Amino acid sequence: MKRYTLALIISLVISCFISYADDCLPDRQAGKQLSMPTVDWEGAKSQWKGFDRYDFVFFPEEQKVGLPGRSADGGGLSARIVVPKVALPGNPWVWRARFPDWHTEMDSILLSEGFYIAYINTNNQYGSPAAVDSWNHFYEYLVNQHQLSRKVALEGVSRGGLFIYNWAKQNPEKVSCIYAEAPVCDFKSWPGRFGKGQGSAADWERLKQEYGFASDEEALNYANNPLDNLEQLALAKVPVMHMIGLKDEVVPPEENTFLLIDQYVKLGGPATIIPCTRGEQKLFGHHFPIETPELGAQFILQHTELPAKVLDATQYHRLRSGLKNCQIKFEREKKGRVAFLGGSITYNGGWRDSICNYLQTRFPDTDFEFIAAGIPSMGTTPAAFRLERDVLANGPVDLLFEEAAVNDASNGRSDEEQVRAMEGIVRHLRKSNPAINLVMMHFVDPDKMETYRQGEVPKVIENHEKVAAHYGIATINLAKEVTDRIDASEFSWEKDFKNLHPSPFGQQVYYRSMKQLLDRAWSGFVAEDDKLTSYSMPDPIDSDNYGNGKLVAVEKKHEGKGWLFVPNWKPKDNKGTRANYVNVPMLVCEKPSGILKWNFEGNTVGIAVAAGPDAGTIEYRIDGGSWQQLDLFTRWSAHLHLPWYYTLATGLDDGKHVLRIRVSAEKNKQSTGNACRIRYFYCSD
Repeated sequence: MKRYTLALIISLVISCFISYADDCLPDRQAGKQLSMPTVDWEGAKSQWKGFDRYDFVFFPEEQKVGLPGRSADGGGLSARIVVPKVALPGNPWVWRARFPDWHTEMDSILLSEGFYIAYINTNNQYGSPAAVDSWNHFYEYLVNQHQLSRKVALEGVSRGGLFIYNWAKQNPEKVSCIYAEAPVCDFKSWPGRFGKGQGSAADWERLKQEYGFASDEEALNYANNPLDNLEQLALAKVPVMHMIGLKDEVVPPEENTFLLIDQYVKLGGPATIIPCTRGEQKLFGHHFPIETPELGAQFILQHTELPAKVLDATQYHRLRSGLKNCQIKFEREKKGRVAFLGGSITYNGGWRDSICNYLQTRFPDTDFEFIAAGIPSMGTTPAAFRLERDVLANGPVDLLFEEAAVNDASNGRSDEEQVRAMEGIVRHLRKSNPAINLVMMHFVDPDKMETYRQGEVPKVIENHEKVAAHYGIATINLAKEVTDRIDASEFSWEKDFKNLHPSPFGQQVYYRSMKQLLDRAWSGFVAEDDKLTSYSMPDPIDSDNYGNGKLVAVEKKHEGKGWLFVPNWKPKDNKGTRANYVNVPMLVCEKPSGILKWNFEGNTVGIAVAAGPDAGTIEYRIDGGSWQQLDLFTRWSAHLHLPWYYTLATGLDDGKHVLRIRVSAEKNKQSTGNACRIRYFYCSD
């Protein structure tokens, strides 16, 4: 086996560190900026070297901190995070493996610089595949739930080398650099004692059991020690630094560090060795003073990529008339009803759950009722007509979060309908509770990003902002914020945000901006003489808005020639369905038919249908008007019986009207049939 000479060690030190002399820590401190806030930390809070430390139990498979009463004995792992007083942009962090309280001078420097220090206890797993799997889950938790940087600096002491290298080789793109002290790089050396090192018989037996080795021979044939398979790590150019004792008889460098670094450099990986020769060498040379902890801190700082600038979220917020009313209600009456209205981005977990947690934390004595009224594929038109059923059925709400910019655009709603529907939502809510506060959110998708990059504002956002400005409603333009943050290299769409249905990382980007708006809106206190403000109702933008929208369930009395009331409809084609549009009453006609008649009052009428693979074409008319044709087949119908709202007429005279519908013999070329399945009629008077 080849060994490093002292001359080569010195050469590596000089070549890698001579440039550090001009790069001092105070220069980095002077350019420090506030990082974007993270989610509040969970666990028992204490102090660690003057910084806040949080200890908690982490459950890897669930990627979350355990609920009260759950302990490490129940399958969780003890973990901790030490938090800087002011985080650097991007929330960089150091991940320590084993011995988190050993040689902490470097960690103190990095905390002062704005780094987080994380640790999870997988101590007796020796960097095994099971330990690496737990590390994968812990990484996802810290990055997605607490917005720590997607690249982490790894620190490993002694047997900690097994952890950091085994995880880094599996995740080279997630590692900014590797710092190790007297690291174990081959378990045959320690604890195996198959070299000149002292080893540990007890640890060797535990290691074999942890890895599942049936014998020494099987363990010796294992080909994925830290010094094996370094190609991908070297290809990623992950910088490596080892601080070692030259007289180490426990983890001899010639069996560990020298072998790993030799291979790594030959593969093109950047590497540095710092021999620590001063001071007392204890425990057979394995414990030695770190002569230059500043060099280790500089090494990590040097190889941590920081965003050039973290954008201020407030530039994407419009508070307008504010959110004072709900603050008064929550603090004074200790009760609050909060609703979330929107499509699939509101229906899915993520930002909505974070907002609920935030409200309960900010107003701990308040009894909240949360109404989750998000339904996939639904924009403002469905929301305007289902508002009474899904949000207001049990009374008025105090605060409502509304989003529809993605679905209103992708569903092809016209500019006119977008305004009418959004205005209808606002007016309906204000009639139910004149003191209600609303927050309107514009979520992002690739089309909106492209529009902003062309210097234009997406039309749907213009339409929604028009309504918000008219009624003094708070808005958050997350479409513009995410676009600008991506363009500022804070994160990427492909690797981080990923989709218009955001990754956990993206969900937290949304939440952080919302939290900042709420913090700002509620920065003042509630005085004794503060009273709820009843908002005046201005003249409508569009007199045909859906402010009195309602759904009307189909009944057996609605049957007509060729139309059948099915009390518990479900498809026979095994295609997908959505909740509330399967195993429910439907008016069904599956072939050209006679006329279905429905009497209604108001200026608007429509039908909500399940538009599946066999969706047909209908003909309809209002009163004695001319027959009009409507294709019910959508671009999503081939694989899903999609809930879809079709507004058939608006701008009608107030009063009584008759809607007539018949199924046409014509159909979309992509459709397999002529079906029309009506779940609801809807109207607005």
